[in-house]
Amino acid sequence: MTSGTAFQIKVAVPSRSQIGEGAVWDERDNRLWWVDIPAGLIHVYDPASGLNTSYEFGEMVGSISLREAGGLVVAARSGFWFYDPETGERRHIQDPEPDSPDNRFNDGATDCQGRFWAGTMRHDPPAAPTGCWYRLDTDLTVTPWLADKFTPNGMVFSADGQTMYHSDSNPAVRTIWTSDYDVDTGTPGTPKLFFDTNAVAGRPDGATIDSEGCYWFAGVSGWQIYRVTPQGVVDRVIDMPVERPSKPMFGGPDLDVLYVTSIGIGLTPGTEARQPEAGSLFALHGLGVTGITQPRFAG
Repeated sequence: MTSGTAFQIKVAVPSRSQIGEGAVWDERDNRLWWVDIPAGLIHVYDPASGLNTSYEFGEMVGSISLREAGGLVVAARSGFWFYDPETGERRHIQDPEPDSPDNRFNDGATDCQGRFWAGTMRHDPPAAPTGCWYRLDTDLTVTPWLADKFTPNGMVFSADGQTMYHSDSNPAVRTIWTSDYDVDTGTPGTPKLFFDTNAVAGRPDGATIDSEGCYWFAGVSGWQIYRVTPQGVVDRVIDMPVERPSKPMFGGPDLDVLYVTSIGIGLTPGTEARQPEAGSLFALHGLGVTGITQPRFAG
């Protein structure tokens, strides 16, 4: 299952991120945006210069999307925001869960029509299925979908926009589903089993799609990254130097570099010395696979 293709894993940004996540490649300026959720930091990494610039958002940040109008859409502790990192300007859009102070936003993705999706979860243990997916439309209305989630994660869309992938990372669930997606209305169909991650070492975390239609996901707590074919078969396993990889994203001018965020907290006791780079941003070169361009929020 592990490919024989020669490739290299390099540390792109040495970091002790608590929960590195949310990687999004900007093909217009060839930079990678990513976040540290509990620290409320939004980073942008420029591979050409090696510079990683950090912005303090002021609260937990689960996921982000580039915006056609400029700046970012942010799914944070207090709901959806517009944010311009260069000026610091923030505009609150809506908090869909004002009565759930223990929840925060987690993973998110933008569909091919420019709608932004993100899911909520309980931040502090004990874990409870208090999460829900929300769709932020371009007119800034917010619509809930599929409640009672523990840790909504792994959301991506197929290149044609007609399939939505989504997962729940909770150890009792650790499942990835697909839903047929109505591109005109942004309405997902009934979830169907895509892959049960009990078959591999890692639980499902952040994900991305490659140009061959395969689903790549970070196997959190499993030291691995996986590629799953559209038929639900694992055809590639990549061993990582950290226990908790969290989000893969293809980038580079040719979309042939796989960037992977990672988590620096909650490591298995006794493994710390084996993973001094936990929390860093990694770059995988030479995989022989390319990604797809990431849609921007159109509102």
